[in-house]
Amino acid sequence: MEIQSFDVIVIGSGPAGYVASIKAAQLGMKVACIDKQADPGGTCLNVGCIPSKVLLNSSQKFHEAKTGFNTHGIYCDGLRFDLLQMMSRKDKIVSNLTQGIQYLFRKNNVIFIQGTATFLSPTSVAITKETGDSQTLTASKIVIATGSAPVVLPNVNIDEKVIVTSTGALSLERVPERMVIIGGGYIGLEIGSVWRRLGAQVTVVEYMDTIVPQMDREISAAFLRSLKALGIEFQLGTRVLGIHRQDEGATVIVQPALGGAEEKLVAGVVMLSMGRHPFSEGLGLDRVGIQVDERGVIQINQNFQTNISSIYAIGDVVRGPMLAHKGEEEGVAVAEILAGQKPHINYDAIPAIVYTHPEVATVGKTEEQLKATGVPYRVGKFPFTANSRARVNEETEGFVKILSHQQTDEVLGIHIIHADAGNMIAEAVIAMEYRASSEDIARICHAHPTVSEAMKEAAMATYSKAIHI
Repeated sequence: MEIQSFDVIVIGSGPAGYVASIKAAQLGMKVACIDKQADPGGTCLNVGCIPSKVLLNSSQKFHEAKTGFNTHGIYCDGLRFDLLQMMSRKDKIVSNLTQGIQYLFRKNNVIFIQGTATFLSPTSVAITKETGDSQTLTASKIVIATGSAPVVLPNVNIDEKVIVTSTGALSLERVPERMVIIGGGYIGLEIGSVWRRLGAQVTVVEYMDTIVPQMDREISAAFLRSLKALGIEFQLGTRVLGIHRQDEGATVIVQPALGGAEEKLVAGVVMLSMGRHPFSEGLGLDRVGIQVDERGVIQINQNFQTNISSIYAIGDVVRGPMLAHKGEEEGVAVAEILAGQKPHINYDAIPAIVYTHPEVATVGKTEEQLKATGVPYRVGKFPFTANSRARVNEETEGFVKILSHQQTDEVLGIHIIHADAGNMIAEAVIAMEYRASSEDIARICHAHPTVSEAMKEAAMATYSKAIHI
C-alpha cells in the first residue's frame, strides 16, 4: 500500500477545510486535503450557500421586474422566466468557484485527494477511492473539517425529487404548484422565498411559535410579516406526524404542538429543513479514542485540539454556529496555531445573515438574552422609511436595532432587517470586535446619501436622540 507523509492532513474541503489547507501551506507546511467529492468546496459551495444565493438573486430580479419596476416607469410586458437557464447559471457559477479553489490548491501546493478518509492511528489515515483502491497518509497533525449534514425525520425516504433536502430543493426541474417546508430556519426560509417568487404556493411548518427562534424577537416578528407579505403561509407551533409519498407528490400530516386535530397538507414537493448535525460518522473516531457528545459534536479545547493531541477539529463538526464564515475563521486560526502562532476568534462577533428580501443580519446578543441574564441595557432603533437613500431605492422596509450597556454604552448587539443588511452588518461586527460604544458609531461620519446612515441614526438613538425621526 502506498504511504505518503505530510506535515498536516485536512479531512474535508468545505470552507473550514480548504481555508485551513491553504493557510497551513502558506505558513510553510506540506499539506494534503481529502474529500469524498471530486469538487472541493463542501456543502456550502456545491449544494448550499452559493447555489442558494444564485437562485435567490435570479428569483428576486424576476420578482422585482414583475412587481416593482413600473414605479420607475419601466414596463415588462410579457415577462417570463426560464428555469432551465436559471439552473444553468447556478451550475456554471458553482463550477467556476470550485475550479477557483482547485487553482488556489495548486498555487499553494496543497495536494487534493478524492476519497473517504478513516483513521488508522492518531497520525495516519486510510484513503479509499471510488475505484476501491486505497492508500495511507501520515502526518504529525490531522485536522477534521468534515462539516455537517441535514437532520432528517425517521422512516422518511428522501428521493431529492418530491421529498427533498436543500440539495434537491436547489435543483428542481419545474416550479411546484405547492411546496411544504418543514422547519422555519434560515435555509428553509431562503429556499421557500425562491420558489414563492417563481410562483409556488409555499407553506412553512415550524414546531416553535416563531421563525428562526434564536433571532431577536422584534426582528423575527418583522421578518415574519415580510415573508407573509410575499405570500408564504406559516403554521407555527405545529408538529409533523408523518410524510406519505404519492405518485405525484406527498402528504404531510401535522398537528398543533400542544395537541389537537390532525391536518393533511398536500404538496408537490416537501422539503426537510430542520437544521443540520455534525458529520462525524464513518471516520473511525472510536478507533483512536476521539471524544464526541451525544449529537456527534467533536469535543475540542480552546485551540481546536481534541483529546488526542495530534488531532484537531474545526467548522460544523465542533461547537458553535454552523456558519461558513465561522468555519473559515477557524480554518485560519488552526493553521496559525499549528505554526506556533496565537490567533484569537471572538465568537460574540460572528454575524449571521438570512439572505431573503429583505435580508436579516445580526451580531451579538438579542434583547431576550440580555433580559435573561440581567444585563442592564439601552435600545436604539431607526427605520429605513426615514433614510433618504432607502426611499430613493424604494427599499424602505425594516430598521436597525442597537443594544448597548446601560452604564458603559458598549455595544452588545446589533440587528438589521433591510435589503442591504448583509453588507451593513460588517460595520456592526467591527464595532463589536473593538468594543465600541453606540456613541462611537454615532460620531463616525457616514456618507450621504447611503443606507449606512441608518446605523449612525440608530446609534444616536441609543445614547441620545436620532436626528431624522
